[in-house]
Amino acid sequence: MAITQAIANNFKKLLLEGDSNFKQTSGDKYKLALYTSSATLNSATTSLITSSPTHEVTSSNYSAGGGALVNNPTSLTAGVARADFADLSFENVTLTARGALIYNTSSATTNSAVCVLDFGGDKTATSGTFTVQFPAPTSTAAILRISG
Repeated sequence: MAITQAIANNFKKLLLEGDSNFKQTSGDKYKLALYTSSATLNSATTSLITSSPTHEVTSSNYSAGGGALVNNPTSLTAGVARADFADLSFENVTLTARGALIYNTSSATTNSAVCVLDFGGDKTATSGTFTVQFPAPTSTAAILRISG
């Protein structure tokens, strides 16, 4: 099992078909689900994993499917378009996560994968807050970037 950080191949196709909208106030709805090191996630992942075993983390205050993301404004600088999200926190949880999947809940293809995040190792929270902190929305660091 392995989690490999990547933009989902299916997302690239759906993007060209106009099936993803990252506008801050009227865009699609995105969620982030957390996964254990037993999960297999990579560029070939097409959607939220719902068949057993999902290898999604479990915790009393973490719901299957993860949490809703808040779209930040999109931007364009020096030929690089960017999409960004506000940091996401899961409160009062005890869990261990190795990575995450961002997926689109508004997509014509239900719960279609956008990208896989690899945390580089297991990250834990014990009766505390688990926060996924997104990088600065710059042309070299934003979580989603398109350049020519």
